[in-house]
Amino acid sequence: MAESTPGHAHNQPEQPKPNLLPDVKHIVAISSGKGGVGKSTVATNLAVALAASGAKVGLIDADIYGPNIPMMLGVRKPPEQKNGKLLPAESYGVKLISMGFFVPEEKAIVWRGPMVHTAIQQFFRDVVWGELDYLLIDLPPGTGDAQLSISQLVTLAGVITVTTPQEVALHDVRKGMMMFKGVNVPLLGVIENMSYYVCRHCGEREEIFSHGGGERAAEALGVPFLGAIPIDPAIRVGGDEGMPIVAANPDSPHAKAFRDIAARIADELKQQDSAGGGIASLLRKIKRPASNV
Repeated sequence: MAESTPGHAHNQPEQPKPNLLPDVKHIVAISSGKGGVGKSTVATNLAVALAASGAKVGLIDADIYGPNIPMMLGVRKPPEQKNGKLLPAESYGVKLISMGFFVPEEKAIVWRGPMVHTAIQQFFRDVVWGELDYLLIDLPPGTGDAQLSISQLVTLAGVITVTTPQEVALHDVRKGMMMFKGVNVPLLGVIENMSYYVCRHCGEREEIFSHGGGERAAEALGVPFLGAIPIDPAIRVGGDEGMPIVAANPDSPHAKAFRDIAARIADELKQQDSAGGGIASLLRKIKRPASNV
């Protein structure tokens, strides 16, 4: 049987996507080829870092089966409703929506693909996001229904992949990035998480999970290497206690690593807009017909 491009029939032109978020400048997916690489922690801290820079930021927790972002941002109160729409929760300057607000913590979500698609569509359609510079989407691990649904529902400015340095993680990174390339989503770059550990007592650096794999993967894929984030208990504690390291200890080297990567992402998107004529700007211009009044 001949192979086909994920999400598309052979030789069929890509269908135009509905303009669900006309007031959002850049929609960026945060992905990982496998679980356990700290993707949600990275997405949370990048969102907080972008908000701290003065940008208007939203975050969709699209990890339907494991929605952890409300805990990481310290949000317990569910979103309010207004005129049949949801008002996103807000923490550290970041607007947030997550399935975690609507399902008890002890209850597992057991859904087939169509239900996942519907939930993600509602996160776009039924939430009052307002004007945003960046809307980050924390994806579930792998290359499943959520990834395909998002690539079909909205025009992504790009996807960022989070990996750890060891080869077993990098193998899945390459497969995941090629999936997004197959559905015409720009690849913004690779982040290496848990890159190294610096002993707080002796200052010695240990590369627990190897080192440099993320940079090599980025080079092989022909995409930017956005940066390396060290492993440290303070990052884990911040996630558990709802105090992201970028906000809890902004002067730490770990917070600086997140801020530097957030700045590189912003620069990549500016260059993309300049090269492509600003697709987000064009979409906003056609979001509604001009009034005759």
